[in-house]
Amino acid sequence: MAENITRLSPRQRMINLMYIVLTAMLALNVSSDVLDGFTQVEEGLNRTNENIEQRNNAIYHTLEDFAKKNPEKGKSWYDKASEVRSTSAKLYHHIDSLKQLIVHVADGEDGDVNNIQRRDDLEAAAIVMLSPTTKRGAELRASVDNYRNYISTILTDPIKRENVIQVLSTASITRNGITQNWENSKFENQPVVAAITLLAKLQNDIKYAEGEALAHLLTNVDAGDVRVNELNAFVIPDSRIVMRGGKYSARIVLAAVDTTQRPTIVIGKNQISNGLYEFSTNKTGVFDYSGYLEVPRGDGSIARHDFKSSYTVIEPAATVSATMMNVLYAGIENPISISVPGIPTQQVSASMTNGSLTRKGDTWIARPTNVGSDAVITVTATIDGRSQTVNTTTFRVRKLPNPTPFIAFNDANGNPDKYLGGKPFAKVRLLQAPGLGAAIDDGLLNISFTVLSFETVFFDSMGNAMPEVSDGANFSSRQKEQIKRLSRGKRFYISRIKAKGPDGITRDLSPLEVIVN
Repeated sequence: MAENITRLSPRQRMINLMYIVLTAMLALNVSSDVLDGFTQVEEGLNRTNENIEQRNNAIYHTLEDFAKKNPEKGKSWYDKASEVRSTSAKLYHHIDSLKQLIVHVADGEDGDVNNIQRRDDLEAAAIVMLSPTTKRGAELRASVDNYRNYISTILTDPIKRENVIQVLSTASITRNGITQNWENSKFENQPVVAAITLLAKLQNDIKYAEGEALAHLLTNVDAGDVRVNELNAFVIPDSRIVMRGGKYSARIVLAAVDTTQRPTIVIGKNQISNGLYEFSTNKTGVFDYSGYLEVPRGDGSIARHDFKSSYTVIEPAATVSATMMNVLYAGIENPISISVPGIPTQQVSASMTNGSLTRKGDTWIARPTNVGSDAVITVTATIDGRSQTVNTTTFRVRKLPNPTPFIAFNDANGNPDKYLGGKPFAKVRLLQAPGLGAAIDDGLLNISFTVLSFETVFFDSMGNAMPEVSDGANFSSRQKEQIKRLSRGKRFYISRIKAKGPDGITRDLSPLEVIVN
């Protein structure tokens, strides 16, 4: 078979080569408008990263402060938060180094990420990220996978966990029937400015995931605690029998229970109902008993507490117990129950150091004076016509705890209610609310505080914080206008809350998160 060979002149071959080069250049040309758009997006992402970093820092420092004040409860959560910060920062800075490498390949060793000259270079990103020798793209994908799995193990909320998984997904992408792995789909034939923007977006996603993890750790500081909804104060003496001239010693404790889920109590081989262990005594003497108590924690695990005690059956003795709390609070009336078994109430009297103690019907009202100094209650009774001291009990005097801030509103039935934050709140009721209140209302104490001032923090579309100052305890007109502009699902924060209680002390209260429904 004859071979047909068409020989081209050198000039014609040069013309053909130039045509091929020109065609390729036309196909690969990227307009300056598109490049400018990538630059603007990348600058916006960097600003957003700074705003998210400020929010993450605030959450982290809150955990740090709590750990310093309560190391036993807060240190483990603070350590986890520190690990999240360190892991996130390591990946974030690694991405920064990749951005710098890409710009160096495009603009030379003096290239500046913030001032890219060859923004339309289509080879630099692939050289850095897709080189079969360095495999930086594959390594970055593996690092993102490890980080995503790490954050997912921290988040227990399935919705937030799924959001983070989706945001940090590195799954392969199929276009026009062709499947590409993550790094090829991101960096192959990409202009330098586009690759830098994609990496800035990845850094933004890392900051978002870090913030979700830190917020989760903050809200779950006490997840392993035993949940309670009722407090009772008790005086537990070291001995219920004191010989004349001996020393009486007692511990003042605060007993906390969950009335919706009673613990399991076993003494010997018998289970005790409702926490009440009682029986009739028919002889005097000293008797020992022991058992254990099982109570569910907030995270679903069971805590077992062994106990043992003894009791002595003798003649009646006086008892003193605080009916409202295990300590006395300055600035308010503290009800105290005082009785001497077998002695009429009118023949029992009592006095107190560091304050005043007055009778009110069948109870007593204690008003301590100095915080930090003990208040000693001494009980005397008239027995056989002679006054005898039958009991002396020491209480610690403390200032009132900080109240809880809330937004007062009326529910659908017109009943007063309180919004404590952390869950969606109807916008119409929020706009009807005059402002902020504060109170200690835990089923034990019921004390109102006066809110002096507060500040709301809103965020614009770029994530910038916009603080507004209140009109005393009420929302200011500017705050109301900001609330009106919020759409469903948006949130703002009420912080720098100052309130004064009946003890005259001005306090800084914890911030309140409001989610608009």
